Amino acid sequence: MLIGRSKQQEELRALVESKESQFCAIYGRRRIGKTYLIRETFNYHFTFQHTGLADQPLKKQLSSFRDSLIASGAPKQPIPKNWSEAFTALQTFLQNSEGKKKIIFIDELSWIDTPKSGFVSALEHFWNAWATARKEQDIVLIVCGSSTSWITNKIINNHGGLHNRLTSTIHLEPFTLSECEKFAETAQLGFSRTDIANAYMIFGGVPFYWSLLKRTESLPQNIDRLFFDKDAKLKYEYREMFASLFKDPSLHLKVLEELCKKKAGLTREQLTQSPDLKNDGTLTKILEELEQCGFIQRYHKIGQEKKGALFQITDNFVLFHFKFLATNKNIDKQFWSKSLNTAPLNTWYGLAFERLCLQHIDQIKSALGISGILTNTASWFSKASDGNNGAQIDLVIDRNDGIIDICEMKYCRDKYSLDKKSYENLKNKRGVFESSTKTRKAVQIVLISSFGAQHNAYYNELIHQEITLDDLFK
Repeated sequence: MLIGRSKQQEELRALVESKESQFCAIYGRRRIGKTYLIRETFNYHFTFQHTGLADQPLKKQLSSFRDSLIASGAPKQPIPKNWSEAFTALQTFLQNSEGKKKIIFIDELSWIDTPKSGFVSALEHFWNAWATARKEQDIVLIVCGSSTSWITNKIINNHGGLHNRLTSTIHLEPFTLSECEKFAETAQLGFSRTDIANAYMIFGGVPFYWSLLKRTESLPQNIDRLFFDKDAKLKYEYREMFASLFKDPSLHLKVLEELCKKKAGLTREQLTQSPDLKNDGTLTKILEELEQCGFIQRYHKIGQEKKGALFQITDNFVLFHFKFLATNKNIDKQFWSKSLNTAPLNTWYGLAFERLCLQHIDQIKSALGISGILTNTASWFSKASDGNNGAQIDLVIDRNDGIIDICEMKYCRDKYSLDKKSYENLKNKRGVFESSTKTRKAVQIVLISSFGAQHNAYYNELIHQEITLDDLFK
């Protein structure tokens, strides 16, 4: 059963209703459910469908394409010598097929595009010289692949024959907490909202990871089975994921390794302090690819939008891997269950909750009643100096209505109690922010916590608005 994705399904169905031929590219993080969305939307009925082969040479790719033609109903035929012949064979098959609309689905394009294969140019010719030139205008071509950066660079931002040829693009994003809750209900996992939030801190909103959870196990048991058991299914997912995305992921992994060392992120200059990373075009490409694939984000400090961009990891699964799997080779197979309520896990949950909040900015804005107001969101920090204690603010919402919200995020198992130390820390953050930015806007403090807060004297003096975990599920 397909959870969510109703908007994307509407866009896909609209392709068939169009009076003109349509070319759609779908992109998004690996394991996000692109192929499943397409197949479910069209009830697995395609005039022609084909999936590229991983790590296979041109000849085997062409042979597989020929096999897909035959499986779709084409007569037996020899293996094409090149991609021009392959697409000519596809044209012949489509001309002889029935149906008002001929829906073509080609998956894993980056795997098909082997070195010097001429695949992209043949695809360009197929679309420009044949599909759009037909009087019938009856072709619907849908493509996607695991490598978001390849799809983005070679198809969506193509500067050759496919430039501006796409009629539709769909960016498939991770599930929200609300969609994960619907998934958990459908799978009858029996999870509370706290369980769902805790799972989200590890798996993010990646449907494939959620599909591995068993209803017969508690969340900690599921985590032990998937990550720490002897034959854990996700133990090597990190390396396998990047190996499938990039031909040589070594520098991509190095960038992520460096970024994991600093929660607030690193500038390009700070990244190049690593002896393995040079400040050149290769680093530019790597950062762009990681950003396109949804593993990192680029942001600027408020007031410094033109320089000093910071890069920060946003993928929950990647951060979980670095924290608990990368440096621990011989972990107890019940590591997670036995570590519950320990200081290391409590600290990690606190940091992971902040990230979960940053992934639900729309829900935070809705809870604040500012969904219709133009905003700029960013993290912010100031180094300590003479007369300045320094401050780190993980979420600042700069609103177009004359207000700046400083968001303080606290993960608790009960109502949060603002004590004197936290009160002084928050006052310092606000003071340093106001003096450093010299803003003329009103600066307000928003508390985001799991179950709300006790409204003591410190709270009543300092906190302007309060958001709970339940608000993030809306």
